[in-house]
Amino acid sequence: MDLVLTIASIVIAIIAVFTTRYAYKWSSPKRKGILPPGSMGFPFIGETLQLNFSSPSIDLHTFFAKRFKRYGPIFRTNVAGRPVIVTADPEFNHFLLRQDGKLVVPWGMDTFAKIFQQSKQFSNQKYNRSLILSYFGVETLKEKLLPQMEDVVNKTLVKWSTQASVELKHATMDMTLNFGAQLLFGGDFEDAPFDASKMYMDLTEGQMCFPLNFPGSTHHKCLQIHKRLRGWLKGVVEKRLASPKRGHGNLLDHLIQDISTDQSDIKEDVIAQLLFGFSFNIAPTIASTLALAIKLLADHPTTLEELTAEHEAIFKNRENLDTPLTWSEFKSMTFTIQVINEVLRLGNIAPGLYRRAMKDIPVNGYIIPQGWGIIIASSAMHLNPSYFEDPLSFNPGRWKDINPEVVSKCFMPFGSGMKQCAGAEYSRAFMAAFLHVLVSKYRWKMVKGGKIVRSPLINFPDGFHFKISKKKT
Repeated sequence: MDLVLTIASIVIAIIAVFTTRYAYKWSSPKRKGILPPGSMGFPFIGETLQLNFSSPSIDLHTFFAKRFKRYGPIFRTNVAGRPVIVTADPEFNHFLLRQDGKLVVPWGMDTFAKIFQQSKQFSNQKYNRSLILSYFGVETLKEKLLPQMEDVVNKTLVKWSTQASVELKHATMDMTLNFGAQLLFGGDFEDAPFDASKMYMDLTEGQMCFPLNFPGSTHHKCLQIHKRLRGWLKGVVEKRLASPKRGHGNLLDHLIQDISTDQSDIKEDVIAQLLFGFSFNIAPTIASTLALAIKLLADHPTTLEELTAEHEAIFKNRENLDTPLTWSEFKSMTFTIQVINEVLRLGNIAPGLYRRAMKDIPVNGYIIPQGWGIIIASSAMHLNPSYFEDPLSFNPGRWKDINPEVVSKCFMPFGSGMKQCAGAEYSRAFMAAFLHVLVSKYRWKMVKGGKIVRSPLINFPDGFHFKISKKKT
């Protein structure tokens, strides 16, 4: 018995030593210089749980707020199994965003890295950006997309007005996703054997999840969603390849033409993955921003009145009321753009921009080690009173005379620098077209829900149900 106890004691002591050494290595990783202040949390788990707690306010998520208050504008942490530096330093962020391909590269948490990995054969970022600009950029908006946006919004709002109530986030996701699908492959998700809008929302909310792949985990759910969506899109590609007709004028035909050069075998999986990535990038941000915009406008009737007046003036200045929305009218929507910017600032649909250090990066006497993730916390800058007075108030008027330097360094809802989202103008134009039709032709009221939380993305945990009805003429 004494021998057994002695052996057990030795085993326990060995385990304790190894556990202590592992915990020390985790909390004090190797580096050539001094790491920014912060905590690596528990071994492996890090501080992922704290980051994914719901914060019952539109204010900055408590995970970031507490750490910025304790450590300053740059701190270290570990989330989703990865060592990460979080920065809300405007000057350093401005510098980093101009170092893409030099000191940093775009990066995502493990879930998104697996979902959005593209074939090496066709992962050229310059090509993808050029393609988006060709089909969703300013010139295309001017030539044809803007009136098409107005048309789909008109049809959508007529449909909504016949229903007892509409869950806004889901409904706006349906609208933006299907409109984007028309441009991508000339179809929509209406015939899909699943709720595509719900799936895209679940993917958005799962981007910060822990990368454990077992049934029931968020990571596993996201991977399964991606598999189903990409599989369905692959079927769309196969039907197009089997069709004798070409020249539909959408992005899918363009992809097929480019990938099938030199008579090489067409990779349906590659094209399906690209369609998936493009559809994800053009829908969730618009849908979430519009949902929040309608909530904030309902809560601020004076702002709604000013917005309505701007759009009624557009109709009054038309010779023909049935004329489609024009580019010059869109560019005249000064207050509308201020409203959109203010919703984007408050909404912070994503907590930040993601990069990975390609080399050791010195900053303020510290070192960001090569290979570490970096979260440029745009949400923290958008809600910082040093840059935006009374930051939690919904005040579109603040954009009238705002300091241009604050805009360039502290406002980045679509990214910044060389990697700014190629669909930024498309997103603003769609939101403007939606507001144009909504406030000039309809009124709405809350039915239920509308509570806002961050987790860390903006969310409506009880939904946001409202009743829309046509204005009496």
